[in-house]
Formats: sequence, structure tokens, C-alpha cells
Amino acid sequence: MTFCSERNNLLWPCLSNLDGRRVKRGWVWNQFFVLEEYMGSDPQYVGKLHTDLDKGDSAVKYTLSGEGAGSIFTIDQTTGDIHALRSLDREEKPYYTLRAQAVDINTNRPLEPESEFVIKVQDINDNEPKFLEGPYMASVPEMSPVGTYVTQVTATDADDPTYGNSARVVYSILHGQPYFSVDPKTGVIKTALPNMDREVKEQYQVLIQAKDMGGQLGGLAGTTTVNITLSDVNDNPPRFSKSEVPESSAVGSAVGRIKAHDLDIGRNAEVEYTIVPGDGGAMFDITTNEHNQEGIIILKRPLDYETKKAYTFKVDASNAHLDPRFQNFGAFKDTATVKINVLDVDEPPVFNKPAYVMDVYEDTPAGTIIGAVTAQDLDASSSPVRYSIDWKSDMDSFFDIDPVEGTISTNELLDRESIAQHNISVVATKLNSPVLTSRVAVTVHVLDINEFPPELASPYETFVCENAKMGQVIQTFSAKDQDLPMSGQQFSFKSPREDVKVNKNFTIRDFGNNTAGIVTKRGGFRRRLQEIYFLPVVIEDNGYPPKSSTGTLTIRVCGCESDGSLLTCSAEAIFLPVGLSTGALVAILLCIIILLVIVVLYVGLRRQKKKETLMSSKEDIRDNVIHYDDEGGGEEDTHAFDMGTLRNPKVVKENLYRRDVKPEMKRDPRPLASQDSADIRDFINQRLKEHDVDNSAPPYDSLATYAYEGDGSVAESLSSIGSLAVDLEEDYDYLKDWGPRFKTLAGIFGEQSETQSDSTTTENAH
Repeated sequence: MTFCSERNNLLWPCLSNLDGRRVKRGWVWNQFFVLEEYMGSDPQYVGKLHTDLDKGDSAVKYTLSGEGAGSIFTIDQTTGDIHALRSLDREEKPYYTLRAQAVDINTNRPLEPESEFVIKVQDINDNEPKFLEGPYMASVPEMSPVGTYVTQVTATDADDPTYGNSARVVYSILHGQPYFSVDPKTGVIKTALPNMDREVKEQYQVLIQAKDMGGQLGGLAGTTTVNITLSDVNDNPPRFSKSEVPESSAVGSAVGRIKAHDLDIGRNAEVEYTIVPGDGGAMFDITTNEHNQEGIIILKRPLDYETKKAYTFKVDASNAHLDPRFQNFGAFKDTATVKINVLDVDEPPVFNKPAYVMDVYEDTPAGTIIGAVTAQDLDASSSPVRYSIDWKSDMDSFFDIDPVEGTISTNELLDRESIAQHNISVVATKLNSPVLTSRVAVTVHVLDINEFPPELASPYETFVCENAKMGQVIQTFSAKDQDLPMSGQQFSFKSPREDVKVNKNFTIRDFGNNTAGIVTKRGGFRRRLQEIYFLPVVIEDNGYPPKSSTGTLTIRVCGCESDGSLLTCSAEAIFLPVGLSTGALVAILLCIIILLVIVVLYVGLRRQKKKETLMSSKEDIRDNVIHYDDEGGGEEDTHAFDMGTLRNPKVVKENLYRRDVKPEMKRDPRPLASQDSADIRDFINQRLKEHDVDNSAPPYDSLATYAYEGDGSVAESLSSIGSLAVDLEEDYDYLKDWGPRFKTLAGIFGEQSETQSDSTTTENAH
């Protein structure tokens, strides 16, 4: 039997066990692999079982038994495909041992011996490193040299250490610098600063991180705390106390005591202390303690060791209540000299600014310096200063700082849409006294990248007068930008480089205030020569990176008054005489309209006079009269009321012609009626005579339709519709020569000519 599986899209070797005789094989591979924590919707494909006895005729059935068979793993009995039914956890069970068998599907007789194989759960990185023994406690002697061993931490990762980097752990120190360091591979913690003094600081708390995937991006991490204590060593000799005052003593605090002894008691022993004016007396004041009559020296002004290291002054002690009887014994007071030494206090570094603000554009490459902080030690020792970023203010390590220079740089790409502002804290530490630190807030603004180029603020409608002068500003325009508004946003305008020398008509002048103007380079523009000019303009912003675009301004040449006011820009005005006013143009247009109206009325009257007037007889029901209120074009509707076809089936409908449609071809002669109807001929003749002599015929068009025209009429059809003769008395073709404005009139009266010809033919027939 053959076992085949796929792992990482690679086909692994197969085990061939065809029959009992084939037992010598150079290698054996009987493992399948399935990915743990599989989240797909379909069962996960594991592998395929196949025997060479299977010819593809569905005669072989595959069975599966062992750990998880049926509940976790299933097999297709026909194809031998194995699938995992649910998600598996390698840390819960790393592998499953199963047995496969190929049997005859009809008899269930085994075709091959049962074979055993293993399905191994392939590991993914789903467990973070853990410090099982944390938190840790450790100690190291004070004043130890750099690199002294402190302790070792160990993190355990439950992932498979034999596959990939899921269990490869790297150690780093998050908090505790610059006092201690950790080896990234072994987790050994050592001292990183020399001469750490227990008398200055005894306890230290160090935060250690363990990250899998070799510390690469995407790895999982765990942390632990290491509490380190500096053990004492004999590094201080015995010393007598001195009258010393720290320079950091507050104003108004007691910095020393002095006492004058008086052998009297009670009220007579009360003492008053005063400072004798002189060297150092102005820095201090003295008061008396009423309970023990001590003189308490009070600091009046701040001390500075770097300015003055010692002060010497005298103090007088006298009785508060003198007895005049004993004044001849001498002065009732005593004087003592007081010397106060100022102790140098190791002060933390001082930043040159109370806070820092920095700007950086999004998607700036990692490692780009965005600014720097500066701090200095004001003490006499002037210790070097080291810088670091408080890890609590930058959990994701977006920024890095140079420990010596104080320059801050990006550690990865920043996204303004995710975080628009970062607030980090920079720590300054004195190199010779690491316990003295100072902090400063640094605000980093992530700026939006300039993504959109500027464009013209609106589609400007610009014109230039024909009488414009050279150097005249004819249009002022501005620009807009879709990017976020920035303080001090500036646009610049200019003509394209290739257009500067070619364009002799206009140029662009940048006013420097986000606006620009179109300036003429010559005078004497003429619409007859060119009506429209196109002027390209290049607009550029001051964003990062700078963006630019080219817009086009359309300039139309117009007629203007002498004072520059606009007259007209229409194309028709170009052909009018120069100097005509607006009133004169309006009068000319009115005259043209009146003439057109007169012509239309005249032609309409002539047409009415010549049109045949047909009146219908109201006594005969065979008359079908259709009356129209408008002239021409309406006779086509009479087809709907033609009763001739209904009364005489022999009338051919195809031979009827409408008066409002010009015939396209000559009509064949109408056939003569085949029957003789004298009564109908008499009726028609009577009607014709009545119409010929009727002076009361209506002035509008009328059509008389007769049911039958008679048998064997020599004149053929007596209807005006059938006439093809054309009356040439009036020819309106000259209207076509008047131009496109009279095209409609020419079409109307040209059609009228054809109508009059039909009418003439009918009269001749009568």
C-alpha cells in the first residue's frame, strides 16, 4: 500500500507495500502531517491511501482504525482520501497512530496486510514564552565592575522546538537600563554601570522580555520582573560630623544651631541672638528657641555650591532683660564665629526646554531623525548625560533615541490614520550617578502626506477687450487643494516652460499671496482673427512631497467700450459695422422681424385667394365634408372619412392621392367605368354647376367627395385630389435663395405651389 501526503505544498515520499513478497526497501516513510489550529470551513485534507491493486473500478474499499479514527479522522472508502474533522492542538497531542487496510468491496477480503502509519500535528506559533520561575530575586555587591554576573532567567515556549522558529526565544531588557544588561540568547543578567553605590540606591527593578520567532516582527512575547538588591561593602571610613549644609536646602529651613550658656535661671537666662553684619550675614537669619535658648540659623536665600562653597559670619548672644545695676561689669554679651560649609548636591540633568514638539510625515522610512533633546549636568562635576525613552510611553517601539546625542528617530513606518499624535517621555540620566534622572515630554505629530495636487479654484470665464493694452491684468485667479489644510499653505503659479517663449499673447504673474493674474503681452486683439485663446498655468503647493498640476484658462476676445466695460462677445457681432451701439443693434433686429411678418402675411393672403372653395351639400347624405381651422396639411385626414370605397367596391384605394403630399411618380390613367349610370352622371353635373356659380363658397379649404364619378367619363377623375397638373402662375423657388433663415418659408410655399397646381387641374376638369 502506498501512503502519500502533502506538506507545505511538497509531495513527500510514499511507502509501497504491495504484497508480502516485497519486504526489502531502502527507506520507509509512514507519516502524514496536519496543521494544528486549522480554522477552515471544510475538513482539512491530510493525505491519500492507495494500493496498486486498485485499478480505478471501485472494487477496493479502504478502512481506517486506531487513534481518532471516525471521530477525528475520516477516510473516503473509494478514493482513500483522509481528512481531519476538527481542529487539533499539537500541545495537547502531538501525533496519532492509525492503521489502514485495503479490502475487496464485495467480499471484504483483505487485499493487503494491515499497515500502520502516524499523523503528526504540524506546529504553528500559538504559544508565547513564559517565565515559570518569575518573578526573580537577586543580589550583587555594590561597586561591582561592569559585566558582573547577577542572575539568569529562563523562558519556556510550548511550541515545537524542532520546527521553524516558533520556540526560538530571544531575551531583551525593557526597564532597568543603563544599570543592567541581559544576554539575548542565554538570559544571563549582568551589571552595565560601574561603581553602583548602595548608600545612594539599594533596590533596582528590572523588566525582562522573552520573544519567540527569534525576536522577529510578529513573534509572541512574555515578560518577568527581576528585583535586584545591592549588597553592602566596606567602602566608607568613619567621619566626624561637620557643620555642612546641602545646597538644595529650602529657603526658610533650619541649617544650623548654636547655644550660649547662661548661668542664670529663668527670665534672667533668656538669650537673644543676632548676626553681625558682614561676610555671609545676608544669607542667613537667626531666631531663639524659647524652650532651650538655642539659636536656630535660618536660610534666607538659596545656596549654590558652584557659586560659593562656604560662608563665615559672627553671632552675638545677649540677655533679653538687662539689670542696670550690673552694667558696669561690662558688656552682657558674647560673640561666636560660625562657619557653614555648602555641600554639593548631585542634581539631575536639566533639559534646555520644558517640553518638545516634533513633526514627522507618515510613511517616513524607518531610521529617519525627526528631532533631538538636550540636557546637561549643572553640577561642578559636569557628568556626561545619557538618554533613553521610557518604554511605558512607547509600548510599540515606534521611536528610538541615540543615548549620547539625544537624537530621536523613527523605528518603523508611522500611519497618521491610526495614530495622529505620539506622546513619549525621554529620560536623561547622569553617567556618574544613574539614580539622578529627569524627564521631559516629547509630542510627535504625524503629518499627512501631500496626496492631491492643487487645481484652479473655479472654472474662470475670462475675456480680453479688443482695445486692451500691453501689461494689463485681465483676470485674477486662485487655487484650491483637497489635502488637509495646513498652516502657511502656499501656492505658486507659473507658465509652463515650453509655453513661455511660444506664447506671445499672455503670461502668468504670481502675486505671492496664493493668487495670480493673467497679463497681456501685447495689445490689439481682433475677434475676426482669433476669438478664443487657451493659456496653460502650472500650480504647485508647498506640501511634502510637493504636488503640481497644469490647468487651462480660456480667454475670449470681446468688444468693449472705451472705458473697458463689456459690450458683446457673440460671434455674430464680428460682422456688424464697428461703432454700432446696443440700441442700434436692437432696432435692426426689430426691423428684420417686422419684414418677416409682413412677408408671411402677404403670402398667406395670396394663398387663400387662389385656393378652391368647395362647399358640401347638406341635402345629400353621400357628401362627406371635413372642415379645418388651419391652412394646409390637414387634407390627409379625409382618408378616414372617404365613403367612396364603402359605396363602390370598384374604386381602387391605391390610386388615391393626398393633396398635402407631392406625388413621386406619374399615375396611370384611371380605367373607365364599366357600367352606364345616367342618374349618377346627372347628379354629378348638377353639383358641378352649383359649385361653379356659387359665389358664397367658403374662403377656407374644402373637399367634396362624391360616391361615384360616372361611367366612361372622358375627363376621367373630376376630383381635385387626382389632378397632377401644376399651376405655374406663382413660383416661390426664389425663397430658397434668401438663405437658411427663410428655409421654413420656402418649404411651406413650395408645397403651396403644388397644391395650387392640383386646384387648377380640377377647375379645368369642371
